[in-house]
Amino acid sequence: MSRDGRSGAGGVDPEELWLRPGEPRRGRKPSFSRAAITAAAVALADTHGLEVVTMRRVAAEVGAGVMSLYSYAPDKDTLLELMVDHVSGELTATDPPSGDWRADLKAVTHVQRAHMLRHPWLPAALLTHRVPGPNTLAFLEHVLAVLRPTGLDGAARLEVFAQITSFVTGHVSHEIAQAAVSRSPDRTAAEGRYLAAVAADGCHPELAEALAAPRRPLAPDATFTRFLNRLIDGLDTD
Repeated sequence: MSRDGRSGAGGVDPEELWLRPGEPRRGRKPSFSRAAITAAAVALADTHGLEVVTMRRVAAEVGAGVMSLYSYAPDKDTLLELMVDHVSGELTATDPPSGDWRADLKAVTHVQRAHMLRHPWLPAALLTHRVPGPNTLAFLEHVLAVLRPTGLDGAARLEVFAQITSFVTGHVSHEIAQAAVSRSPDRTAAEGRYLAAVAADGCHPELAEALAAPRRPLAPDATFTRFLNRLIDGLDTD
């Protein structure tokens, strides 16, 4: 958000953000840094949600005047880009690709899910995140290397990365929402009764058959793995 409270209409300049120094060049040396500001914003979002992350609140966390933050992050859009790349530093690849691209891609995707669950604000942030920083680029480089044995060209490998990331983002968003619903047993019971009534009305035979089938394991890890296997095992590389 800009100084007057509005989102920056011009968007984030990636050259300004990532290719030029992030520290003010003139004046007294500050007692904080762009990294400290970003870490404070991430901690706020992890604990309280993205909606509480404002320039004023972050300034209070680092013990700075709000106006002094604008030389590091001129608006909330820029701060969000910094936050996304900051946490992307956790997506480190310790092993080189094995050559089994499906197994490697599944491992990468499990890492992405765990990462988003640690930072529940991240799926929403990724919907508007457009400027990959150095940590994000390092992770992307690893995934593109994982996909090299597919024989796909570079553009197609980028598409697969986008497809997988979109799947994980959507799935984790659903997991977070379902966890909130599960804390309301009355609502869960009401939904069960509703679906049972719909299945019995004779107008939805396909749904009735699906609901009568043996249930798959509902544990979050098992559900994610099942969905992921269907997606990656079915990827067409021709």
